[in-house]
This record gives sequence, structure tokens and C-alpha cells, in this order.
Amino acid sequence: MLVGVGWKRAPRFPGMPAGEQGRESLSELIELARSAGAEVVSTVFQVREAADPATLVGRGKLDEIRAEATTHDAPLIIFDSNLSPMQQRNIEKATECRVIDRTQLILDIFARHARSREGQLQVELAQLNYMLPRLTGHGAAMSRLGGKSGGGGAAGRIGVRGPGEKKLETDRRRIRDRVHKIEAGINQVRKQRALRREARNAVPLGTIALVGYTNAGKSTLFNALSRAEVLVSPRMFATLDPTIRALRLPSNRRVLVSDTVGFIRDLPKGLLTAFRATLEEVQEAALILHVSDVSNPHHAELDDAVDKILKDLGVSDRPKLHVFNKVDRLTPQERASLVHPYATGAGGSSGPVLVSALTGEGIDELLRRMDAALPVDPVVTLSLRLPLAEGRTLALVHALGRVLRSEVEDSHMLLDAEVPASIARRLRLASYVSKETFQVTPA
Repeated sequence: MLVGVGWKRAPRFPGMPAGEQGRESLSELIELARSAGAEVVSTVFQVREAADPATLVGRGKLDEIRAEATTHDAPLIIFDSNLSPMQQRNIEKATECRVIDRTQLILDIFARHARSREGQLQVELAQLNYMLPRLTGHGAAMSRLGGKSGGGGAAGRIGVRGPGEKKLETDRRRIRDRVHKIEAGINQVRKQRALRREARNAVPLGTIALVGYTNAGKSTLFNALSRAEVLVSPRMFATLDPTIRALRLPSNRRVLVSDTVGFIRDLPKGLLTAFRATLEEVQEAALILHVSDVSNPHHAELDDAVDKILKDLGVSDRPKLHVFNKVDRLTPQERASLVHPYATGAGGSSGPVLVSALTGEGIDELLRRMDAALPVDPVVTLSLRLPLAEGRTLALVHALGRVLRSEVEDSHMLLDAEVPASIARRLRLASYVSKETFQVTPA
């Protein structure tokens, strides 16, 4: 059973009525619940001026929720809003059902879909940080301090004084210790990822990161661009761990494309913090592709939610290309209304790219725009002295540059070659460069 709340004041999205915002968010919660494997038997929605401090929805609405849950024999109630520990306890007591909020539901979905060790560590960290303030000291296993009440004066309190909520504190200490261990593990993952990223610096221009609201079709677009076989599923957060593939642009430049986790509005802060190692792919990207499901009537509001997260990550000023996906679902009139507001340059070159990742429409234009949006990597002419055992470096020079002259001398390969500046930097660091003659800019 699901419960949504709309607020009359402080609308989440300007221009959309408060009730409509809440109902749209509740529809999204239905998809989230289904992605977690739940069967939704009923929904309850309420519009309020402000949240009730004790129960969020108020006593009267709580009675209605309890009756609805009893009628449908629902063992679990999911609230679309984030609940405080006190609100969650009060609602569980009043409804006699287990209660979770939106954050806990998202954490559960992430835990289901995390496959890599890194992803599992990040999810566990977010879950523990969420659980810590919600530990309560109830039950026979807890030893509580005796109070002043009780018959017999001081004698009436004999034998009731204990060491306090010792088990509760022990549980909290264990969680904190586990959090420290996980953070250390994640930091180690970050160092390993930094080393892998440094090794990828041989690829000119770095990476292109795909970002977008969950279910915008990023994975389908990623497959269309890279001919990969990443899992594509209508369920939210079906792909959690980042995937990276090499891609050739029309200019024959080679780049890496990264498919990241889908964003969602009101994404828990703990998840942004926990997944910082994964989201570093976005922070290190030379170009960001913001993918939108243009067939969604509220795609503009969802784009605003993505932009807010990008701002939180500190990459709002990064070169960005907006991709309107799923145009195959639009009518010609709807397409025209999309292009017209952005068509400030010739052919609308400054506006979004209209594509259908499913049919392949617009992919060639997207590749061309990606090529044009990336900074030019100038060509440098170098004289190189490579050990013959460095076959990988030699293959890299042949693949990404142009060899002008080569000869073998004393178990070394002597080369004159034109290579991109990013490759030249790596060769200089490895002390393979014997002479740098001049620099040219590609036509």
C-alpha cells in the first residue's frame, strides 16, 4: 500500500499545481515499488498545508490509512515522503503495519541491483547511515534505567537500576565501526578507480558521461552508440554499476563513453555521498550527455531535477549536450514544437539533439554533435625511442597517430610520428620522447 502527500505551499515545480506534483510523485513511487518486487494493492493521497510533526498526515488520515490497509490485508505501507524516526514509529504503532519511506525503498532497490563490490559497499554505507538514527531501545533485550516511580520509596527501586540501554549503544557502536570500515574500503576503491582513470588518459579527450532521469533510455542509447549489450529494463535503477566502452567519433577520434546510474528527484543525500566514487565518472567527464525522455509530458521538470543533482556534484558548468530521446513516440507537430524554441543556430545546432535510441534515428547526428562539442586535441610531432618490448605503446601510436618514419636500433624502435597531445603527455611521462619538433593543429 502506498501513501502520497501533496503540499499546497512551496511547490516543487513552478507552474505545476501542488496536488498534481504530489500525484505525479505518487505515480513514480508505484514504479519504484514494482521495481522492488512489491505488488501495489492500494494508494492513498492527501493534500496538506503542512506536515503533521507526529504522523505527517494527521490522526484522521491515519485512521483512513489503517482501515485501507486492513481491508486489503497489506503488510507494508510505503510513504512517498521521507519520514522522521518518530513519525515512522508513530505510524507503525497506529496502523499495526510495517512502514518505510521513499528513501528506504530506493535503498532497497539499490541493494537488489548492486553487483560489483564497489556498489555493494556504497549501498551498505547508505543503509547504515540511514539506520543509525532509527535504532530504538524497545523490548526485553534492552536494559533500561529505573525511574523515580514505583512503590516503597527508595526500596521500591532496588533491583531495577541497570547499566542503561547498553544493547542499544552496543548496536550503535557496531554500526559506527562498520561505517568506518566501509568508508575505508570505498576510499581504497576510489584510489583503484583513480589509477584506472589515469591509465585511460591515453585515450584523447577522456570520457563522455551519460546522465539523465531514471528510465530516460540511457542504457538503450549507450548500446546504440557503443554497440554494447548493457542490460535494458523498464524497471527503475535496473543498471546501477557504471559501464564504460570505447567509441569512434566521425573524425576518427577515440573516446570513452560511460553509462551512469539514473537520477531521481529527491535522491537521498546519503546516496549522493555514498556513490561519490561512481559519480566521479561524471565529474571527470570532458562532455556530459543529458538524456531526456521527451515523450514524458513532465520531462522539463525531470530535467530540472537532473540539473539540480549536477549542480550538487559541482559539474553544472561542464560542457553539456542535451539529448531528447524517444522521439519515435511523438507526432510531427510535437517534434516541431520541441525544435522551434531551440533553433537559434543554423539547423538548430545550438539546441538539443532529437534521437530514438530504439530505432537508431538521429544517432549519426548525435555523434557529429558530440565530435563538434569536444575540445580539439592538437597534433604533436615527436621523435620516439621505444623498447621493442613495449608492443602496447607501439600499437597505441599506430592506432591513434600517424607514423612518419621507423627503424630498429639496439633493441629499440626509433619513430617519428604525429600523435594527439594527450598521447604525447603520456609518452613524455614514460621518457619515450627523444625530440619534439613542432606542433600542428588538425584541419
